[in-house]
Amino acid sequence: MVGSEVYSTEVKKTEILMENFRRAIGLRIKENKEVYEGEVTELTPEETENPLGGYGRTISHVVIGLKTTKGSKQLRLDPQIYEAIQKEKISVGDVIYIESSSGAVKRVGRSDAYAAEFDLEAEEYVPLPKGDVHKKKEIVQDVTLHDLDVSNARPQGGQDVMSMMGQMMKPKKTEITEKLRTEINRVVNRYIDQGVAELVPGVLFIDEVHMLDIECFTYLNRALESSLSPIVIFATNRGVCTIRGTDVVSPHGVPVDLLDRMLIIRTMPYSLEEMVQILSIRAGAENTEFDDAALTALGEVGSRTSLRYAVQMLTPCRILAETIGRTCIESTDVNEVDQLFFDAKASARLLAKSEGFLK
Repeated sequence: MVGSEVYSTEVKKTEILMENFRRAIGLRIKENKEVYEGEVTELTPEETENPLGGYGRTISHVVIGLKTTKGSKQLRLDPQIYEAIQKEKISVGDVIYIESSSGAVKRVGRSDAYAAEFDLEAEEYVPLPKGDVHKKKEIVQDVTLHDLDVSNARPQGGQDVMSMMGQMMKPKKTEITEKLRTEINRVVNRYIDQGVAELVPGVLFIDEVHMLDIECFTYLNRALESSLSPIVIFATNRGVCTIRGTDVVSPHGVPVDLLDRMLIIRTMPYSLEEMVQILSIRAGAENTEFDDAALTALGEVGSRTSLRYAVQMLTPCRILAETIGRTCIESTDVNEVDQLFFDAKASARLLAKSEGFLK
């Protein structure tokens, strides 16, 4: 995320910070379930007379044939499972599994026996399942804590007019209460203690962290010390400046008590050889051809100014060479483009001179 994202008109700054924290924490849930798994060999819905009368017919049950390497089985299932099959767009030749307890249907992919067929859509082909059709299978689900928050915070729709209107209208972004998050944390910790789930902390990268104000930094002090916290990386290019929302001057625009909780990564300026190597990789990515002398000249410009300025010069150099009728960029093109444009340091120096600050 970027530091300026917290300034929203809909929700509080602390809510946006916590939402991003919870997005960066994963929960891997492992469950042993009884499933029916195999390649679909038959899919036949059987109809009957509508019990409510009239001319319509209704589906009484669905017959599904499943095949594995060890054998095959024919199942007669409820019509609700047929609706789930239609939602998953399952057809004969697909590899699926059906949970025996909940009746949930999951399409794994297309059987690799059909891999030779020409298909307009890119299909994922999977091998024929091994073992029996009816088996115990370990199912692994990856969710984030934010997914759990949202699914539990969303009210279930009723049959009254207000619920119907709320489902049709675009839902407004609302805050998730601290009470709900505490309850979800309690359930998650219980799952972890039972060995059902495993916590997978990710990385939250906050760019332009000097844009956060004192309220956000105070909130981060508590959030970083929570047991459910991801690895947090702050990035800023500020030196000693004021903390937003205060008159206090601090390194990087971050309060000192928060800096004490961090490891600060030491960064070094690029050498000329490293700049030439980076520019060579970038030129290859942009399909731009440079000779060795041009790359060295561009690296010297970067060491005098900045790497960003040197990278920005790649496109003007290519355009200049194409205008002359060459595909390979030479050092003369680099020098000409460097004379056409100013970098930030040269522009500041020129402005200071024109204002009389420099002789």
